[in-house]
Amino acid sequence: QVQLVESGGGLVQPGQSLRLSCTASGSIFSIKSMGWYRQAPGKQRELVARITDIGNTDLADSVKGRFTISRDNGKNTVYLQMNRLKPEDTAVYYCNVAAVRGPPFSRGDYWGQGTQVTVSS
Repeated sequence: QVQLVESGGGLVQPGQSLRLSCTASGSIFSIKSMGWYRQAPGKQRELVARITDIGNTDLADSVKGRFTISRDNGKNTVYLQMNRLKPEDTAVYYCNVAAVRGPPFSRGDYWGQGTQVTVSS
């Protein structure tokens, strides 16, 4: 089993910053990618940012220039630095990890419980 622990969400005013953290633990052999998705009420879950095991990154157009994704391989941790937050960033943010666990080896896609980010004045 792979467990994901998320932290860093909260309530902030527009223009302020938050940093989300997600740490994976368990019977992990390797992590292929880590990322963040978000889901606002009445909306589909969408990809915010993703980073691969070799450091390639993808960011949603809506957050480019404001958000930065990074990782600490030694800690199996991914971070999402969110700057200049806007009300439309309000959502539940979910950590996602694509990993190989084991032995015995098995590929899987794992999700955190979600952390609420609210941006409001």
